Amino acid sequence: MGVNISGRFVGGLAMEMVHDLSKTVIMTDPPLDNGGEGKSFSPTDLLATAIGACMMSVMAIYARKEGLDLTGMAASCEKHMSTDLPRRVARVDIVIKLPEALTPEQRATLEGVGNNCPVIHSIHPSIVLNKVYVFS
Repeated sequence: MGVNISGRFVGGLAMEMVHDLSKTVIMTDPPLDNGGEGKSFSPTDLLATAIGACMMSVMAIYARKEGLDLTGMAASCEKHMSTDLPRRVARVDIVIKLPEALTPEQRATLEGVGNNCPVIHSIHPSIVLNKVYVFS
């Protein structure tokens, strides 16, 4: 079963995207350096966001199955665009913060789970992903 997302142009350079099942709305606007107003996520911002959200999601799914407490888990994603053409995401730096109380084995397993999220497997291999896990 597929998931449908529909969208419409709302003026300026803004788009309104609707997740049809939940009716959740996300607005997008190009970044300032590409002629937009930077009022919301750009489409490439959503790509970087999807990586961090996916990594945390798959780790949370694993943790729930294993009875692990990931309270406080957080992500920071920094997107870097290419300087040459075509314009594209060249690098995403991702920092995942996880609880310090995890054992070395749990840490290693969670890193493996996070590193294998579906979004990472869906993006072009030329995008450099710098992933750092912090346990504090």
